[in-house]
Amino acid sequence: MATLNLKINGKTHTVDVEDDTPLLWVLRDHLGLVGTKYSCGIAQCGACTVHLNGNATFSCVTPVSSVGNSEVTTIEGLSENGDHPVQKAWEEIDVAQCGFCQPGQIMQAAAFLKNNPSPSMEEIDNAMNRNICRCGTYHKVREAVAQAAKTK
Repeated sequence: MATLNLKINGKTHTVDVEDDTPLLWVLRDHLGLVGTKYSCGIAQCGACTVHLNGNATFSCVTPVSSVGNSEVTTIEGLSENGDHPVQKAWEEIDVAQCGFCQPGQIMQAAAFLKNNPSPSMEEIDNAMNRNICRCGTYHKVREAVAQAAKTK
């Protein structure tokens, strides 16, 4: 067991966990931040996407010991009132069906738009192809990302 101090959503959290514990399980099981979802566990679906120093990262395969002093942002920390441009676009376009993949999709889109504020549709498709939606809402995801880019 190791005692780690993690910067998550602007606050420091101390956890006692094994070094190889995936960040996802620290977030969900130790800190109660359950917005980040578990799905595949092998970095193939994107449901567990969080930001690590602003970059989209699959938390299911990120050992907590590798986080160090990095800033972790989860869906809970993306915006205080759910008013991030991506979250607003998701609501306006009514993207979610079952909603399970949505936190990961939103986190991927937010990181992408931070680095590419005026993307083409092809760039949106390429950036979002890491995240799987079992309901098949890809056309709505694409539309919401494009709308969020326009409102930023």
